[in-house]
Amino acid sequence: MSALGDALSASRADEQRRAARALLRRPLLRATDPAFVYVRRYAPELRQWFDRNTGWRLHVDSEVARLVKQPADVGDATHPAREVRTRQAFGRRRYVLACLALAALERADRQITLGRLAEHVRLGAADPELLAAGVEFTLAGREERSDLAAVVRLLLDLGVLVRVAGEEEAFVRDTGDALYDVHRRVLSELLAAPRGPSTVDADGFEDRLAVLLYELPPTTDDLRNRRLRHRLTRRLLDDPVLYFDDIDEAERAYFTSQRAAIVARISALTGLVAEIRAEGVAMVDPYDDLTDVRMPESGTEGHATLLLAEYLAEHADRAVPLAELHDYLRSQAEQHRTYWRKNATDTGAEVELTEVTLERLAALRLVHRADGAVTALPAIARYALAAPTIQEPK
Repeated sequence: MSALGDALSASRADEQRRAARALLRRPLLRATDPAFVYVRRYAPELRQWFDRNTGWRLHVDSEVARLVKQPADVGDATHPAREVRTRQAFGRRRYVLACLALAALERADRQITLGRLAEHVRLGAADPELLAAGVEFTLAGREERSDLAAVVRLLLDLGVLVRVAGEEEAFVRDTGDALYDVHRRVLSELLAAPRGPSTVDADGFEDRLAVLLYELPPTTDDLRNRRLRHRLTRRLLDDPVLYFDDIDEAERAYFTSQRAAIVARISALTGLVAEIRAEGVAMVDPYDDLTDVRMPESGTEGHATLLLAEYLAEHADRAVPLAELHDYLRSQAEQHRTYWRKNATDTGAEVELTEVTLERLAALRLVHRADGAVTALPAIARYALAAPTIQEPK
């Protein structure tokens, strides 16, 4: 009986871990997701854990599960929305189009065509304030249609839209259209903010963002400790690395005294393993599926990223100019031309390749860029190549 009880307990812990990891990987889950059944089964336990340790709200019903996360660092721009197929980062216009598309879908019928959605977005983009801000969307060219198609593919990936017929590329080529179902339950749970953006009365992006995510200041020691626990746990769950230099004195003092308890709770729920160094803490995922940026990774960009990380780890004692990195990747492209894509050796290709690799390294908190140079951060040491050790025969 004891062995049976242990097996059942381990099974429940594994299912709860699968549910938690699914929510961290995709904070908005539809009922069609394989992990949804576990999220519903352990909703009370998960809700209590996230509320106590992160302050994030968990909503679960028969159609959707939504973990309403608040960012640990609102100034982190290394994880943008990306085009689903090409992984290209969204630019300013695509973000605006995404907001206008969501506003149009709020008023739309249960089904909508891409052409009809585009017309609603075009009318919304004619707002004088958007025009004054330099945002223009007239559906006049293929580039604008491609931007809207990228937004639609993101909404398809999130589950806001479900394709019924047609394809986005036909709309981009202006040779056809596409029809979608609008999933209103997903749409209603998409916004993750303590208050509605329309209620924010502030000027400037930073001020508006601060008001949008404002939390009441703690008034007691217990509330202050709770706030510190929330901020630190959020960073350990969301950021690849928590550097002690990036947190304030109060957070460092609290983390020093509560580190064992905090990382133990995270490990028990998620299966992440704490890697603790003098400079900070990284919660490492042994299953490698809780990240949007993997390293190492296959392909030209993946190999170049690993090589550049090794190079920067070897020169961690100085800021490396971008021109030096361009020269290094140009030489590596020649050396690996048999395995890398054909255009990697084209004139100027090393500049784009350097930008792509540095974006990945910055997202993983391995490098810092400033004034045309790149500085290695402590965690990049794990990619340094040590000198070989040769054992003498006995």
